[in-house]
Amino acid sequence: MNHRHMPRTCVALFALAATCMARGPATAQEAAHGDVGAPDKAALKKSHASAPPYSPYVGRNFPTRPYFGDTHLHTGFSFDAGAFGCRLSPRDAYRFAKGHEITTSTRQPAKLSRPLDFLVVADHSDNMGFFPDLFAGKPEVLADPTGRRWHDMIHAGKGADAAMEIIITFSQGTFPKDLMYLPGTAAYRSAWRETIAAAEEANDPGRFTAFIGFEWTSNTGGNNLHRNVIFRDNGDKASRVEPYTTQKPLGSDNPIDLWKWMTAYEEKTGGDVLAIAHNGNMSNGRMFPFVEAFGKKLDREYAETRAKWERLYEATQTKGDGETHPFLSPNDEFANFERWDKSNLDGSVPKTKDMLEFEYARSGLKLGLKLEATLGANPYKFGMIGSSDAHTGLSAMEEENFFGKTSPQEPSPERMTKAFFNNPKNGVTIMDWEVSSSGYAAVWATENTREALFDAMERRETYATTGPRMIVRFFGGWDFEPKDAGSRMPAAVGYAKGVPMGGDLRDAPEGRSPTFLVAALKDPIGANLDRIQIIKGWLDAAGDVHEKVYDVAWGDADRRQPGADGRLPPVGSTVDVKNAVWANTIGDPELIAVWKDPEFDAGQRAFYYARVIEIPTPRWTAYDAKRFGIEPLPETTMTLQERAYSSPIWYTPGA
Repeated sequence: MNHRHMPRTCVALFALAATCMARGPATAQEAAHGDVGAPDKAALKKSHASAPPYSPYVGRNFPTRPYFGDTHLHTGFSFDAGAFGCRLSPRDAYRFAKGHEITTSTRQPAKLSRPLDFLVVADHSDNMGFFPDLFAGKPEVLADPTGRRWHDMIHAGKGADAAMEIIITFSQGTFPKDLMYLPGTAAYRSAWRETIAAAEEANDPGRFTAFIGFEWTSNTGGNNLHRNVIFRDNGDKASRVEPYTTQKPLGSDNPIDLWKWMTAYEEKTGGDVLAIAHNGNMSNGRMFPFVEAFGKKLDREYAETRAKWERLYEATQTKGDGETHPFLSPNDEFANFERWDKSNLDGSVPKTKDMLEFEYARSGLKLGLKLEATLGANPYKFGMIGSSDAHTGLSAMEEENFFGKTSPQEPSPERMTKAFFNNPKNGVTIMDWEVSSSGYAAVWATENTREALFDAMERRETYATTGPRMIVRFFGGWDFEPKDAGSRMPAAVGYAKGVPMGGDLRDAPEGRSPTFLVAALKDPIGANLDRIQIIKGWLDAAGDVHEKVYDVAWGDADRRQPGADGRLPPVGSTVDVKNAVWANTIGDPELIAVWKDPEFDAGQRAFYYARVIEIPTPRWTAYDAKRFGIEPLPETTMTLQERAYSSPIWYTPGA
């Protein structure tokens, strides 16, 4: 293993520029006294023509910083968010993301520690705009008995109960048809126009990007197959269509039909659109089908079409982490993290272990290798992002500043001990304390514009974080050397010698193994780093898939080294749970390494991605316990190790 650990100084890792004192041209008096020789213009011209520019940044055209944002936020325009109590609009959501202080739906002041760089308000396309009319008691809504009952429940302070009922009726196909807000109606069209107008007003190219988008909400039987649809385009093109829904005959719950709608949009407008799959841990085994989907056997067309439209996957969010699971990765000591593995979305069907393989990102990537070998295309060739899925209008995913998933879970003494939902029929219960303060999407784009960010998403040059804004670089190639880890500009080396996260390596040179340059810098106001790991998945000659986790760089290298079993000792913990504080006296602020795959087989398909793990810090539950003087329930998780997941780099052997 080749690795190098940089000094424990928080120096800028990715764009360190020297400060130079420049001397101006010689004056006539200086020349006369011989202090400065008269320049030979011909010699100077020849010298500059042959020498590279002095400035190492001249001609640099690759991304130099990641942009942090949220691709999955709901406002009161979403029928479930509104019923839960969200009163914020898309305009409020963009203001908050841009760093403004606002008043939340529970009348609390809120502000981010730092503005985000971009945001997608992704309200549900089904019944978009329904809730404001329900809340206002419009006659056509109250004319339906169910509409009137929901209205009365909400105004009697039982909005959370109404919200769960609305979600369940929608999931089980019993939502009243007369209450359904469908494309083509005036109310639906008005809500979509308002959504577009809010994004257009908030968009500020170069400073803040407000994407136009929506969430397509396939949820048949309570099995979550949602996708967030994002437009590269401005409102002039996006306004020429209305969002795709799941209700027949205008819509469908089948992702294949969503992809057809996306194709039609691009053909009609000349625009560009992509879909990001919701994390699959509540799909009950349906997110990554292996044999068939919606009764149709998987084929090459399915694989190619899904890979085209779904370039990214939401690996972490408030409804739990979706990277992997201890059952799937028993040798991964960090697999047991922020688990939501009890049921499908509405709690109607308990989870069974046979479902897990088809729900998590790492197993999805492995299934993709198997399908590529048989179908000739990989449907699950996705990059990683995180996002919130908050239904509050607030992208507040900081542990010390967490405003919950829904409005009833905004800060209060009660949220530590209440149930998020409880199904007494089957015993499925998820507590409020189990909701995760996660996550954000990090995008390596050349500038903060819709076009540049979208293009970076399409090429999968992205990574997920569970909330902190650490900076992560990951490159793969054949020629990285240990000395490359000493570069203060690893990106220049990375792009010159290899491909970035999201890229491909093909046809290994004879006798060569892939090499990887990986670097991470802590969040400037966050915790030090415990380690960087590279996760490898591969398909062997017998058609079986495998995985392995490699520690490639770690903090406190002077005091901890792998043991005889190859395992790296834990970094330790400085967390004082009672007072919700920690100290950056362990770990390192930055890590960088060059790693070479020691078990490479040039004939085997493989993927590699980086996982960056922080030292332990207080979870939001610890901050709440301290602030409200609450005694947490015995099983409550009070600390965590925040992390980031890079998009993979794939290796494909020659035909």
